[in-house]
Amino acid sequence: MLAIPAIDLREQRCVQLVGGDYAAEAIRLEDPIAVAHRWVATGFSRLHVVDLDAATRRGDHLDLITRLVMEIEVPVQVGGGVRTDDRVTTLLEVGADAVIIGTRGLADPEWLRAQAFGAPRRVILAADVRDGEVVSEGWAARSGRSLREAISAVADAPLAGLLVTAVHREGLMQGTDLVLMEEAVAASPWPVHASGGVGSIDDVRALAGIGVQAVVLGMGLYTGTLDAAAVAAEFGR
Repeated sequence: MLAIPAIDLREQRCVQLVGGDYAAEAIRLEDPIAVAHRWVATGFSRLHVVDLDAATRRGDHLDLITRLVMEIEVPVQVGGGVRTDDRVTTLLEVGADAVIIGTRGLADPEWLRAQAFGAPRRVILAADVRDGEVVSEGWAARSGRSLREAISAVADAPLAGLLVTAVHREGLMQGTDLVLMEEAVAASPWPVHASGGVGSIDDVRALAGIGVQAVVLGMGLYTGTLDAAAVAAEFGR
């Protein structure tokens, strides 16, 4: 199990949202690159960067992402608003270790398969789930599909992983959705990354216990509810 700090970008800042609600921003830090350096210094060996503005068609952080990836000495997986061939290619060319694809990949499985076969084990499918249903467009649009249906549409693709976010738990630090994550592990042919609701190191251990390969951590780290040094020592590498 690998713990991966999240750096969510909004208006050139590092933020954390509660419950996937853009009106409920709980954390805002001025320098995302400094935040990235801090997590690496703490002992984490991978970072998770998401362009929230690109995901919701409000803007773009490509320049900031490029600087961050070039400065940080650990692998960085990058997502948010990845909807074109050019965006995938650009992110890989600037140094992203993996590209996270959500909305378009879920809506257009053949396009996602093409990206995966074009860059084997470099693409992660992001499936954001609220109350059993996959959602997209920055958690604003309902798909009418279950997680299993989303997985089955691209099951033969050589993806690097499946990132499952329990949107209804996001930022609440009240525990992860273990039932959802167990479903993901059972259904996914790829390593599962979990996100949403982690509020204690026991939550991380519980995810490891059901076979989740990585956990993306946000609010718990930023508020200090999670002891970052302890998590990094146990799950940082």
